[in-house]
Order: sequence, then structure tokens, then C-alpha cells
Amino acid sequence: MAVPATPEFLRLARVTAAGLASRLGFTFDDVDDLRLAIDELCFALIGAKGRQGTVQLRYVVSGDVLEVVGSGQFEDAGPAPKLNDFSAQILDALVDEHELSTSDGQPRFRLVKRRP
Repeated sequence: MAVPATPEFLRLARVTAAGLASRLGFTFDDVDDLRLAIDELCFALIGAKGRQGTVQLRYVVSGDVLEVVGSGQFEDAGPAPKLNDFSAQILDALVDEHELSTSDGQPRFRLVKRRP
């Protein structure tokens, strides 16, 4: 899925993840945790005001695991994405795995949420 890299369109990323997690039998709290984690990582890619370009999202379902991979396709190079300490602590509490990186000049994130 590709959405414009602006805050108002990131709702689609959250809704899609929530729908998949619900179908996988995740609890309400786990679904909410997943939504918050996607917010944190997407915000790290696009910033508070957004950027010119798109965020590409891929959702991978494997058994009891939902993996979300996002990458930014931006018109401007911009700074490399990074998480502040508080955001990293939030993500550690919300999901089983997360990472934020740059590959081939594109900012990327990955998160994994396992059903208990």
C-alpha cells in the first residue's frame, strides 16, 4: 500500500494494520499497541508536517505474527530518520521487534507484533 507522506493519510496505515491484527485474533490492547507503534515509526519517517512523496507499506501475515515494513519515497533527501529515547522506549513496550534504518538512501522501518 502506498499513501502520501502526510500525517492525515497515515490513518490508512493504522486502520489496515488494525484490521489484519483483529482478523488474526489479537486482543483489543494488542491492536491498539500496533496502531501506536505504526504512528511512532511513520512519524519518524515523515516528521510532524509530512514530506513530499509517499510511504510504502507492506503487511506480512505469518501464523501468529504480523510484520509491517514501511519505506519512504521522498522528493527531498532530508535527514536520516531516528527515534528519540522516549519513542524507542514506547516501541519496546508496544511491539516484539522494531527497527528504523536507511537503505539505498531510503528511510525504512520494520515492526513485528506476535499474538500472545
